[in-house]
Amino acid sequence: MCKRKYPLRYTESGLIYIDEEDDLDILVDALIETNYSEDFCVSTNLDPVFISSLMKAGFLVMSAEFPKHPGLYILLPKLHLVRSILDFNKLHIKRSGKSLLKFYELRFNTDFEQIMDRCVEIHGNAWLTTPLIDAIRAMHHVPHISQEHSCDMFCAKTVSFGVYRGGVLRAGEFGSLCGRVYTSYSGYYDESNAGTVQMILMAQFLKEQGFPFLDLGMPLPYKYGLGAEDVTPQEFVKIFREGRILPLPHCLSI
Repeated sequence: MCKRKYPLRYTESGLIYIDEEDDLDILVDALIETNYSEDFCVSTNLDPVFISSLMKAGFLVMSAEFPKHPGLYILLPKLHLVRSILDFNKLHIKRSGKSLLKFYELRFNTDFEQIMDRCVEIHGNAWLTTPLIDAIRAMHHVPHISQEHSCDMFCAKTVSFGVYRGGVLRAGEFGSLCGRVYTSYSGYYDESNAGTVQMILMAQFLKEQGFPFLDLGMPLPYKYGLGAEDVTPQEFVKIFREGRILPLPHCLSI
């Protein structure tokens, strides 16, 4: 944790401002130590490299357009006051769900663009703004990042998971990978139960690849149904940092 005073900068609205000059790990420690009472921070830097570094620090990165200034956007890096995580050993699968799994096939990082477009189409662009979408696409279309080299431009990569029945995409989601931590961002389903199946198969796959947990972001009832638990920022940052230094499995190195 932060052992020295870090100069936190506050906006008039009381949110902490972040930019590319910040040491993000030290800043996160300062947020925790000062009991920062907001979920969000704010930044005007929408560069993909900076967004990648925020993801590496444990932020779930959102965005917004200024209502009175169309075309002007800000970043809203979110370090949840309550974070939802799934310990894979506590994954709960209802009996009805188990019977459905055999009808679907999970595919990693296939149809990324289609999944992204469908998420925006269904959920809108209130937080998934055009500049953030462009950054997420940029982070997806770079070669695999080796965490052994400090000169790497991107330190997190965006990926997708989809489930297919009869060769047709039925549900999917996208998120970020940093070491062996996957953070779920947004998902959708086009047929009943396919979304649940996708999350179950994805969780099983990540467990097989040695991931310690699944970062689900904001707590929601359906996540509890899968066995997710709430953790504090302190607990989350600890396990996130432990997971991000683990080498990415070869099958996910794309």
